[in-house]
Amino acid sequence: MMFSPSSAMRMEEGEEENKPEISRDRDLEDQLQLQGGAELQPHQKWSDHITLRGLLVSMMIGIMYSIIVMKLNLTTGMVPNLNVSAALLAFVFVRSWTKVLQKAGFVSKPFSRQENTIIQTCAVACYSIAVGGGFASYLLGLNRKTYELSGVGTPGNSPNAIKEPGFGWMTAFLFVVCFVGLFVLIPLRKIMIVDLKLTYPSGLATAVLINGFHTQGDKMAKKQVKGFMKYFSISFLWGLFKWFFSGVKDCGFEQFPTFGLQAWKQT
Repeated sequence: MMFSPSSAMRMEEGEEENKPEISRDRDLEDQLQLQGGAELQPHQKWSDHITLRGLLVSMMIGIMYSIIVMKLNLTTGMVPNLNVSAALLAFVFVRSWTKVLQKAGFVSKPFSRQENTIIQTCAVACYSIAVGGGFASYLLGLNRKTYELSGVGTPGNSPNAIKEPGFGWMTAFLFVVCFVGLFVLIPLRKIMIVDLKLTYPSGLATAVLINGFHTQGDKMAKKQVKGFMKYFSISFLWGLFKWFFSGVKDCGFEQFPTFGLQAWKQT
């Protein structure tokens, strides 16, 4: 079979026309690989990502973190940022739950990164209320017993400052404390995020982490979860060991002079 120069030119033109289609197909395959083989989901409303399982998981993480930050606030007075670990625990809990349901033969709603973000946000808001509301500092120290233990009649210890704990006034106080932040954040969001386009480290780190969970597949998530559980176990076992060998006041491993006796005398 003979080919004329004109037919060869038409074949080359046809190949050039097919190249963009091939490149588009490759780009689509690369995107699917980056998403861990997940199917592209249609656009959903924000309310579709607020689920019952999400609220339950955020409540569990929020209660656990509230206890942790109150303990840290009472002992050290410092509260670390737990946004990243809250996102990690939310991913572990919900992904484990969905896999158990799938093995049992039940069909569950896919776990999206938006739902992961909502769970993390609710958990952080829960322990932030415990810290900002003063449960580990001043709120529960307004009762009469604390006033008497502090010394009746001492300077700065006035009986007019006594306020016994009550569900009604404490709930109203927490609503005021929490909702004041909205009036501050809305103008700051307009200025700092929309106008100045600033990136915030904690929010950016959490977003990158959550996006990595849902795009890099289960392999990377398992690696991160193993690292988290490893160092969490080491920290927990060391704290348990120190607790077993703690004695009376100024005794035990808590009083070990790590930085020397002179530093230990200066507490």
